[in-house]
Amino acid sequence: MMDIEQILANELEIKPWQADAAITLINDENSIPFIARYRKEATGGLNDELLRRLNERLVYLKKLDERKRQILNNIEKQGKLTLKLENEIKEAATMVEVEDLYRPFKQKKQTRASKAREKGLEKLAYTIYDQKLDHSIDKEAKQYLNDEVHTIEEAKQGANDIIADMISDKASFRRFIRDITIKKGKISITPKDKGESSEYEMYYDYSENISDIVQHRILAINRGEKEKILNVKVEAPLENIKYFLEDEILINFSTNPREIKYNKYTEDFIKDAIKDSYKRLIAPAIEREIRSILTEVAEDKSIKVFKKNLEQLLMQPPITGKTVLGWDPAFRTGCKLAVIDEYGKVLDTTVVYPTEPQKKITETKSTVRKLIKQYNVDIIALGNGTASRESEQIIVDIIKNTNVKYVIVNEAGASVYSASKLAQEEFPEYDVTERGAISIARRLQDPLAELVKIDPKSIGVGQYQHDMNPKKLDESLEGIVEKSVNNVGVDLNTASATLMQHVAGISKKIANNIVEYREEHGSFVDRNQLLKVPGIGAKTFEQCAGFMRIYEPNNVLDSTCVHPESYDTALSLLTVYGYDLYDVKNGGVSIKVDNVEKLATQLGVGEWTLKDIIVELKKPGRDPRDELDAPQLRSDVLDIEDLEEGMILEGVVRNVVDFGAFVDIGVHQDALVHISELSDTQFVKHPMDIVNVGDIVEVRVLSVNYEKNRISLSMKL
Repeated sequence: MMDIEQILANELEIKPWQADAAITLINDENSIPFIARYRKEATGGLNDELLRRLNERLVYLKKLDERKRQILNNIEKQGKLTLKLENEIKEAATMVEVEDLYRPFKQKKQTRASKAREKGLEKLAYTIYDQKLDHSIDKEAKQYLNDEVHTIEEAKQGANDIIADMISDKASFRRFIRDITIKKGKISITPKDKGESSEYEMYYDYSENISDIVQHRILAINRGEKEKILNVKVEAPLENIKYFLEDEILINFSTNPREIKYNKYTEDFIKDAIKDSYKRLIAPAIEREIRSILTEVAEDKSIKVFKKNLEQLLMQPPITGKTVLGWDPAFRTGCKLAVIDEYGKVLDTTVVYPTEPQKKITETKSTVRKLIKQYNVDIIALGNGTASRESEQIIVDIIKNTNVKYVIVNEAGASVYSASKLAQEEFPEYDVTERGAISIARRLQDPLAELVKIDPKSIGVGQYQHDMNPKKLDESLEGIVEKSVNNVGVDLNTASATLMQHVAGISKKIANNIVEYREEHGSFVDRNQLLKVPGIGAKTFEQCAGFMRIYEPNNVLDSTCVHPESYDTALSLLTVYGYDLYDVKNGGVSIKVDNVEKLATQLGVGEWTLKDIIVELKKPGRDPRDELDAPQLRSDVLDIEDLEEGMILEGVVRNVVDFGAFVDIGVHQDALVHISELSDTQFVKHPMDIVNVGDIVEVRVLSVNYEKNRISLSMKL
């Protein structure tokens, strides 16, 4: 019915053959990461993001196509399907348009109009609507009096109800009203209780054009309404709507459009029916639709920001080869400490009480210094929660005149993880508080491996995530987790089942099977051993193998993202340049290709695949995260009282939102760089055009509000 390939090609600005190839691969149950990485020739190099957008729209268009078939079938069974209506339904681009067209043919619940029809008043309604009367409506209505219609007024009311229903059901009318309201209407907001103070006070007695309102404001307004603090109303351009409906209904039925003549017997009656139809039937529905449209657009844009922030957070470079002391700060219950070796194994745990009310500072310093010396601790990972500032001051004293550094770690979600069933299974011998310190240390060593254990909504990036469609948000964020995990790859011999279940083609059950197989048979030395794991057949192996790494393999190619299906090609390539696998194992090879097309033809492989193989052979086992900014290591403390206007500091971007970016400058209170202060060399449409989570940036202090703990920064140096 629809040319889905062409629609997707137009929307995504790709070739129809690319869309067709991607659809075929998706329908054949290939995962997005696998298609993006290992089927570039087939799709013309469509990347992960484009493929996910294509897949999302493909699902929608398939549902739309199926709904059109259902509707056409239903209308045809009613004997009311015309060629014009059939074409309109087939050409409709959205579900809303399709439902508008189907509205007159739906089986409805009992309404005022349906009751009037049952009383035999439909013919009277059409007679009035067609404006053919040459006498009064009262005279015409008198003919319809019966046992169920007792008075002329009752007959006229029934005719009004039917006409109002007819107007409400007309798709072109609803389309115009919806569009003109979005274009010229306003959102009007008032407080439910004017005397009540709340975080939504900026929206008390607030009005803004629908076409101008930004997405984060829509989500804030929705939350205020849900919390029963705000009243929200859509104000439509009533005059525009009135003139349109009257012109469409009254003028279009005149015998000579150039000589407009109104039927004096029916004009006022129809105008009243138009008012009734709009106020009672159309306006409430259109308002709901517009609020839904605005919310959906706002959610989509906010999810896009959330996804980008999450990806940057997950892709933070790991700190490898270091022993880390995780420090989970607290007051009354003490600060929980956990020492983790370079492989993430827990070496020791304890609790110290350097803060109020115990304030055992001397004892704490002694305990921590012993741990540092005993386990050769390289870095202290300090959580940024309650008592973090007080703990930081003590840490600085402890590590003075040593080579130990410390890092402030965003501990968002650590408590969620430490109390989870997964944490209990992973660390059954430790209690909830100890697991929190372990998580803080391990998320510094390998952010991706640790953060995948936590619901992305609890990680502390994004905005208004709890006000969005949960299913849509979860699916979008899972896509980013999947993309990040497969982009990095996982160590088949050390990765947790939680991490592996995000690998292309791997389910939770299969991930557990891999871990059980590893525990029973020892470390993997060959990717082909995966085929011995219960649940992994040829298709699953094809999807996952390239993303699984073995760092002490029989075949060095198993430590790269070269897919096993391309091993023969890789070996042939090495032979052409006089290398072998031993050379790859000893630091990679130097391959310079003058004519990629010619070499690809010679080796019988696609150019995209050849280029990827060359990159891997040059640097086997490379980690794409190494290209990003590493965490800031510190040795001294900065307090908010130390800040002065004009100071130039270095900070880490912790979160990016629509109105700016929050930057950690080391004072335990993230400071805001407003969108207007992000650049003095270009117009900033969105903060994400300038900064990303994890970026290290230079900032200038604009102002400090000590009472409210608010800091304003500028990147205009």
